[in-house]
Amino acid sequence: MNTLWPQLTQRANIGLSAAQGELLSRYLELLLAANERMNLTRISDRAVAEIQHIGDALTLLPHLPSGAHTLADVGTGGGVPGIPLAIVRPDVKVTLIESTKKKAAFLRETIAQLELTNVTVDDRRAELVGAVGSKSREAFDVVVVRAVATMIWLVEWCLPLAKPKGRMLAMKGPKGREELTVVTRRTLRMLGASDHEPLVHAVELANTDARIIVQIDKNTHTDRRFPRDPTAAKGNPIT
Repeated sequence: MNTLWPQLTQRANIGLSAAQGELLSRYLELLLAANERMNLTRISDRAVAEIQHIGDALTLLPHLPSGAHTLADVGTGGGVPGIPLAIVRPDVKVTLIESTKKKAAFLRETIAQLELTNVTVDDRRAELVGAVGSKSREAFDVVVVRAVATMIWLVEWCLPLAKPKGRMLAMKGPKGREELTVVTRRTLRMLGASDHEPLVHAVELANTDARIIVQIDKNTHTDRRFPRDPTAAKGNPIT
């Protein structure tokens, strides 16, 4: 087990058992092996992946509710951060949202091999998962997203999935603060976000570029116009 992992879980007052450490290691093995057959991650070095995949995922832990809750990981790709969070927080029901069918198949196989009973996969686009009439609209206490798109798009895809009184957590690089300046108060209100400014949490993770976690709390229901149909919205972010 990488010594960084228990240090990161301890920041959230969570212990990391040897069995959980083994599961995290096994997950990385499956991810990197599958990456040789399909494009799941640009990181192919095991030591780097231990920090930039597992370590990065665990930086979310202090920002999750302490009790049992539901969590959606939008555009999860190879399963980060959702699978590491599910391993460390078995009380959390995690839904991995990944519309690329090959990646979704890998996720299902991995969940089965790791015997994770608190993880499911939804292979629809996030806009369809959160659409009016979907059982998953406003169904999650927390919605996380990592390295998918700019903030103006992420708020439209993620906030409709969050329950009122839930939250969105976007894992971003240093440009995340700049991206936030494009997201207007009007946009956030339409999507149900609370009136206060989004919170920006600095991430301390050795040997990585500067990172932040953008937290947007949700106060009320999302306007039924959102998220828009992918075809209609293409190239036209909310203004």
